[in-house]
Amino acid sequence: MKSVASALRRTGFAAMLACLSPLAMPPAAVQASEIRYIVNNEAITSYDIQRRAAFLRLQNKRGNLQQFAAEEMIDQVVRNAEAKRLNIRIGDDQVAGAYERFARSNRMSPAQMDQVLNQAGVTKAHFREFIRSQMGWAQVVARQNRSGGQMSEQDVVRRMLQQGGAKPKATEYMLQQVIFVVPSAERGAKLGARKREAEAMRQRFRGCDTTREFAKGLIDVTVRDLGRVLEPELPPDWEKQIKAASVGTATTVRETDRGVEFIGICSAREVSDDRVAQMVFGAEQGGDEDAEGASKKLTDELRAKAQIVRR
Repeated sequence: MKSVASALRRTGFAAMLACLSPLAMPPAAVQASEIRYIVNNEAITSYDIQRRAAFLRLQNKRGNLQQFAAEEMIDQVVRNAEAKRLNIRIGDDQVAGAYERFARSNRMSPAQMDQVLNQAGVTKAHFREFIRSQMGWAQVVARQNRSGGQMSEQDVVRRMLQQGGAKPKATEYMLQQVIFVVPSAERGAKLGARKREAEAMRQRFRGCDTTREFAKGLIDVTVRDLGRVLEPELPPDWEKQIKAASVGTATTVRETDRGVEFIGICSAREVSDDRVAQMVFGAEQGGDEDAEGASKKLTDELRAKAQIVRR
């Protein structure tokens, strides 16, 4: 799995943040918030646009910043909707970690970063939601690129002939997800205890047949069979852990927006068929240099389908 940082680079996020000046700027005038756009039943307010315009100002952008900001907010809404449709969720802990890493990379503490953003009229909350959106969108674009859908059957045959007619191979996993649910309102009080419960169950994991039996005596534990998943289809945020685990064991426990989770490896086998060839060759065809174009194309498609009403 590529790191979050590399995923953000594919969307141009890191390059954009590199332009942000750490110098405090006078806050933009706060005006009464009014709904300016409704995008697929979600409102974009004048305050949202004002904060994004302040963010663009920090990047030393020129031109009609209010219009640029409005367009960026529309893009963000349609992208967030697509991430939600694909069940991609970026937890608060992931956002907080990215925020802290960015602050430290700019030789600031998170508190100093808060001050810079607030004084510039961006606000910490707006920037954190921007981070969340960019991280989710990076996964959307990566998932599309990894699907292999860009390659036709003729492309696959041609690539196979170039490689001596051999079909590529990939590992096919049978996976099981175990979620120890922690309501957001109780996260501070219960997260530590739930992590200990999850770790105890993970250590007992010996295969997927007994997981539900182990979970019977536990409160708010969900066991989900994920079925067969080919290696190129592995969720980016779990890929590294799944590959590191052996059959009959489980990944490490990690915090998510749902609570704490781990994934059990029920089985793994090497397969080679037409679908594997299309996915593997499609993944090889794509790269960082194509990500910006793929991102723009998908965003344009989503905007074309969206209901955008200007108020």
